[in-house]
Amino acid sequence: MRSVLGLVLLFFFLQALHGQEIFDVKAHYTKKEVYIPMRDGVKLFTSIYLPRDTTRDYPILMLRTPYSVYPYGEDKYKKRLGPSQKFAEEGFIFVYQDVRGKFMSEGQFVNMRPYIADKNGREVDETTDTYDTIDWLIKNLAHNNGRVGIWGISYPGFYAAMSVIDAHPALKAVSPQAPIADWFIGDDMHHNGAFSLVLAFNFFATFGQSRPAPTNRWPARFKHGTPDGYQFFLDLGALPNANKKYFKHQIAFWDSAMAHETYDYFWQRRSILPHLRNVKPAVLVVGGWFDAEDLYGPLNIYKKIEEEDRQNKNFLVMGPWSHGAWERGKGDRLGDIRFGSNTSEFFQDSVLFPFFMHHLKGAPAAEQAEALCFDTGLLKWSRFDRWPPAVQERNLYLSARGRLTFTAPQEEQGYDEYLSDPAKPVPFTAKITNTWGKTFMVEDQRFAARRPDVLVYKSEILESPLTLAGPLTATIYVSTTGSDADFVVKLIDVWPDTARDFKPNPCQVRMGGYQQLIRAEIMRAKFRNSYTTPEPLTPGQVTPITIRLNDVYHTFKTGHRLMVQIQSSWFPLFDRNPQKFINIYRARDEDFQKATHRVYFSRQYPSHFKLPVVE
Repeated sequence: MRSVLGLVLLFFFLQALHGQEIFDVKAHYTKKEVYIPMRDGVKLFTSIYLPRDTTRDYPILMLRTPYSVYPYGEDKYKKRLGPSQKFAEEGFIFVYQDVRGKFMSEGQFVNMRPYIADKNGREVDETTDTYDTIDWLIKNLAHNNGRVGIWGISYPGFYAAMSVIDAHPALKAVSPQAPIADWFIGDDMHHNGAFSLVLAFNFFATFGQSRPAPTNRWPARFKHGTPDGYQFFLDLGALPNANKKYFKHQIAFWDSAMAHETYDYFWQRRSILPHLRNVKPAVLVVGGWFDAEDLYGPLNIYKKIEEEDRQNKNFLVMGPWSHGAWERGKGDRLGDIRFGSNTSEFFQDSVLFPFFMHHLKGAPAAEQAEALCFDTGLLKWSRFDRWPPAVQERNLYLSARGRLTFTAPQEEQGYDEYLSDPAKPVPFTAKITNTWGKTFMVEDQRFAARRPDVLVYKSEILESPLTLAGPLTATIYVSTTGSDADFVVKLIDVWPDTARDFKPNPCQVRMGGYQQLIRAEIMRAKFRNSYTTPEPLTPGQVTPITIRLNDVYHTFKTGHRLMVQIQSSWFPLFDRNPQKFINIYRARDEDFQKATHRVYFSRQYPSHFKLPVVE
């Protein structure tokens, strides 16, 4: 009994320490489960949590998901409702829905279901399913105030973004968070045509399994048989071996992806960006600067909506987060890097909650910045009246002897070269892992810099701070002995050799000389001029390759250096390039060959980064 009492006291002590009591959802809400009919007759399974206090009306806050509305059963309750506990305490009608064809909903699931512009009466997409759901909720739920909000992270973020297209009049506020925008150009499954191997394989090995009938259970998870993902995917070999060894053509979307190597109609029609017009709800787009999955999505969804935002109802928040970390942790660190404050709590309490309170409950408008962004170098939030802000573009040039300089090269000739061997690809992380993880986005790059197949260039020590805000572009002039290649460019913040370690420091991480990854991107050279019409490289011919990198907001402090690394594999984050011009999705193991790549820096071939410098 004494030990039980001790545990109870410890429990309450820990709750007090965290400054927040556990909210009893069941004591304040009643749950009902319904099937909501869509215009084509398909019914979608929906869990609804209604406030027990019926003396007032409430707005509806909804999340649509392919990942299950668990737990199932009207006597089984979620432990938390809404994006944070404040929402449940305040009082909303919370709605969770299994999207069409997933878990307990009827119908057929389609990945990134394409938008249909000119629908007939019974044609459906995610916009119609959202519209029909809202219409049913408004007409059938007692004590709703006629206002609806939607939020979601990752795939649910995609459904949130889709809801603003042809939106129901009752939909007043939407927050797409880490939303998917395009699965070929920059989110999840591809970057610039390069296939996201470990993410796509791991994700679809489970998520992509067929669902013959409605179910409340996840399919069995794939087991690699080893924690060493680098070796697992190296042993896998060419992409067709995934079906031969593991999938056996039972993963339909994997087969579809393997049949569409280029940015053809299959991928184009899944892009949400062309359809974000005439948006009427208020929109708060949220992303993380270190999101390894969906960083392209939030930045480009915000930009696309902003093109036609005449009422100033489209806003952006970018924090120092990995994928969805603003809802799953404190946001005070990532990997070895500390951010100096609880950024997640600040966002939830001071940005997201007031946004929905204003648009759904009529609370006074909070002072909402057009763009609220976290400087990942100075570790502080900044408010902008536009994103990206006004900047001065400056070129940072590659030079001989591994130097970076803001002065264009004057040499008539100059290049560095390396041997790229697909049998020994450059790893994307020094960790032993069979997932894509999240900490590699800020990981110390010294493990890569010491490889002979990685080129390294660094600046002099900075005598004053250098702040970058906005998208980056790298233009490198290359030649190869093969007919195709991948090129990965990294922008790195090199800490001073005398930098102090963080405390506490149980893992004994040494910050002196730390090479912190700030941004990186890959380009499959065959797509350098067109994602739809690939072109081979001509062996020995100098060719410009332009690589667009996602936005940053980072200050390189006084005493730090800038570094650029260039390599031709990033494995198994992305699949290996055989370094010959073929359809890689149909490649054989024997197609993979070594190739020597050169990167040039001279008056004629000035390889450089274009930096958005805040003056």
